[in-house]
Amino acid sequence: MSSDARVYRSRQAMGRSVRGLALVAHDGFSARYDLDRIAGIFSRPAHKLAGQSYVGRILVLDTAKGGVATAWMLHEMKARGVVPLALVFNSVNPILAQGAALGDVPMLAGFDENITAAIPNGAEVEIDPVRHTLTLLDQGPVR
Repeated sequence: MSSDARVYRSRQAMGRSVRGLALVAHDGFSARYDLDRIAGIFSRPAHKLAGQSYVGRILVLDTAKGGVATAWMLHEMKARGVVPLALVFNSVNPILAQGAALGDVPMLAGFDENITAAIPNGAEVEIDPVRHTLTLLDQGPVR
């Protein structure tokens, strides 16, 4: 980790530590309505990440949306290997927290600042749920 790495603390956290590239948008997340769970892409045309693959990426989004279907969908996506590496939200609901636990998808939520504005799309980040931290390791490609 470089000396200029920035660390953000979350109030809610679960799962294992992971490191990867962030896919960031000030938009919501519903496994049922936003994703093509077979192709591994955001498929709702109005979503800010439409057409982009979420597989193996750390999703950094505004809020969780949707109902109970998300829980089994994340589990099913994990079983097929078409799942995000982790989920990071400004706010989360209990249903998505359940789904992340069932699907074994690490998750952080509840930051003191807008995490979708703080983390650049394409940045390399590390999440450590035990410490409740998201560390910005590399800003990613120059915009």
